[in-house]
Amino acid sequence: MPAPAHGISLRAKLVRLGTRWFIKRPSRGMSLADARAKFSAMERSVPPPARGTVTVRVDAGGVAADRITRPASLSGRHLLYLHGGGYRVGSPAIYRHLTWRFADAARASVLIIAYRLAPEHPFPAALNDAFAAYRWLLGDGAKEIVVMGDSAGGGLTLALLMKLRDEGLRLPEAAVALSPWTDLALTGGSLAANAASDPMLNAGDMPAVAADYLAGADPRHPYASPLYGDPSGLPPVLIQVGSDEVLRDDAVRMAEKLRAANPLSELQIWPLMPHVWQAYAPVLPEARAAVADIGQFVRRILGH
Repeated sequence: MPAPAHGISLRAKLVRLGTRWFIKRPSRGMSLADARAKFSAMERSVPPPARGTVTVRVDAGGVAADRITRPASLSGRHLLYLHGGGYRVGSPAIYRHLTWRFADAARASVLIIAYRLAPEHPFPAALNDAFAAYRWLLGDGAKEIVVMGDSAGGGLTLALLMKLRDEGLRLPEAAVALSPWTDLALTGGSLAANAASDPMLNAGDMPAVAADYLAGADPRHPYASPLYGDPSGLPPVLIQVGSDEVLRDDAVRMAEKLRAANPLSELQIWPLMPHVWQAYAPVLPEARAAVADIGQFVRRILGH
């Protein structure tokens, strides 16, 4: 469970300081080309997965993806992971230190897709790729599916649930959204209230990021901003967010709608955790605790 604000670990304090100085400050106003170059460099430094992890590149309905399997992965249980990066950057390789942890926590194999990125492929390209990969999982014999994503991928996760319901496809059993971006109209009060306290994201950069993805589309379209959609009939969703993130209100407002439609949905607000702090699991105890909570939620909903 989340730690009290006064009880965060020393490592969490150091992570907050490090992200502010080495991520937030240098990235302010960074060009897309520089951001992509930075992410490419990061890929080379991401720790490898734990021993016993099997990673296979697959074609998931026309979408490139990595399938990660662990010794504890149950046959027929799959976790579809949608990465973050503002719809403009990111790749499965950036998550190889993390996806195996989600596989262990959920006792599932993980399919993380390389969906098409904006601005070359604007809305709804990412959603269409997620939809295609999900249909591929259904055709591949998946018995239980959980959809999960972080940041933009968290919003994409929720948009996918709505599209699956609208198209009449079998819904996943559960979903998880980490620090989700659910409102590309950028109306959340925390964008301004937490602009200084958020140790990672620059709120001032978000209009340009949203514009690259939307390419003129309505920012309140539910498939772009699920906050404006109808959550009726959706499966239980767990949302985790940090207390001083600029996206906190995207998570809180979305969770309120989800819980009104499905009381099994949950919101966790973790004091003083940076954006998608789960990615610091190799060094951060709060990240490992959050991953454990995700596993408990999934296993509880799936009945194991």
